[in-house]
Amino acid sequence: MASKGAQAPSSSSYSATYHVFLSFVVEEIGTTFADHLYAALNQAGFRTFRVDSDLEIGENINSQPLKAIQESRISIIVFSKGFASSIRCLDELVMILQHKNTCSTHHHVLPIFYNIDPSDVREQTGSFEYAFKRHEERLEIEEGDGKHVWKAKVERWKAALTEAADLAGLDLQKQVNG
Repeated sequence: MASKGAQAPSSSSYSATYHVFLSFVVEEIGTTFADHLYAALNQAGFRTFRVDSDLEIGENINSQPLKAIQESRISIIVFSKGFASSIRCLDELVMILQHKNTCSTHHHVLPIFYNIDPSDVREQTGSFEYAFKRHEERLEIEEGDGKHVWKAKVERWKAALTEAADLAGLDLQKQVNG
């Protein structure tokens, strides 16, 4: 659940429900790095949204993150080896960048590369290449309009990964103890 911390810094008439939207693969780093980051942000007074704690039971998984992204000042995307395997994370990434590109003065994006090389994200190599091969296998079994929808979605994901990897961020694989 989002914490109730310090007031968001004032900036024209823009009002944010959350200071930070945190996007990460729950199953991979949700109980390690992401939990520590979430706790540190909350302790520092930042109201932080993350999917695994802020969705109400029965709530549509796509509508709540979109609303939270639109109501946040900053999105932190934690890229890890399993990120490209998570359809939810890829969809969130597209939503984050669409929001950034439509109201850039009010929404900032910070990519964190956690035990992954930024070039793997940018160029979809390594574990990202493997994940996209699996997504493309799904494309092969789709038929009719579903195939076109899925193909367009995969292309949006790839473009979003490239765009996000080109943003200034933190490369934690080069840090001592990540």
